Amino acid sequence: MTENSNPFENRAPVERTEAQWREILSPEQFAVLRQAGTERPFTGEYWDEYSPGTYYCRACGAELFSAEAKFDASCGWPSFFAPLAEDRVVYLRDATLGMERVEVQCAACRSHLGHVFEGEGFGTPTDLRYCMNSVSLEFRPDGEAAAG
Repeated sequence: MTENSNPFENRAPVERTEAQWREILSPEQFAVLRQAGTERPFTGEYWDEYSPGTYYCRACGAELFSAEAKFDASCGWPSFFAPLAEDRVVYLRDATLGMERVEVQCAACRSHLGHVFEGEGFGTPTDLRYCMNSVSLEFRPDGEAAAG
């Protein structure tokens, strides 16, 4: 990829009202993506998906993670060691639940994806675990055309 070939860098931010988000997302998707909720572990559709492909933001369709960066963290949520590129996500300090965490949001629409954790000993190339909610993602196997 050349310096100017990143299709994401020229993408306009996705801006919708909360009412518009409620119209296009299911109640569970809205609770997680727009209200920073969390699905229960081992209940999401992608926690044990390991086919080749790409994971997109369920809210706006931005490409976020490659299946090549996915690993089994045995935590019940899809786990990745890196996003496709750093400009795909944004990081926010999260002090809820009485602990310090780093929230991960989609850079395009600022929807909540999950949290990133460092230094847990998984032996990944980055020593990071992006612990994402399945409901925040849409998986497309390699060779499947992108929606709309």
